[in-house]
Amino acid sequence: MSIKPLADRVLIRPAAQEEKTVSGIIIPDSAKEKPLRGEVIAVGGGTKDEEMVLKAGDVVLYGKYAGTEIEHEGEKYLIMRQSDVLATI
Repeated sequence: MSIKPLADRVLIRPAAQEEKTVSGIIIPDSAKEKPLRGEVIAVGGGTKDEEMVLKAGDVVLYGKYAGTEIEHEGEKYLIMRQSDVLATI
């Protein structure tokens, strides 16, 4: 990965959006919600006040509006602060 987050930031690949419900109803694009789960791809080095708890490969939950969306080599990622991550799974 050529993207390396700085300080206390993490790079996350969002999970795929659900295409249909459990009962088989197909969800149109306009009704899909942003995923709130993703996989940590890379982590920064931390700051002198906060060490990095997350590591590459962790599956995490984050807030609906957390982070900044970027696109690299045709794939979408989120960059956010470690403190914006709510939990690990």
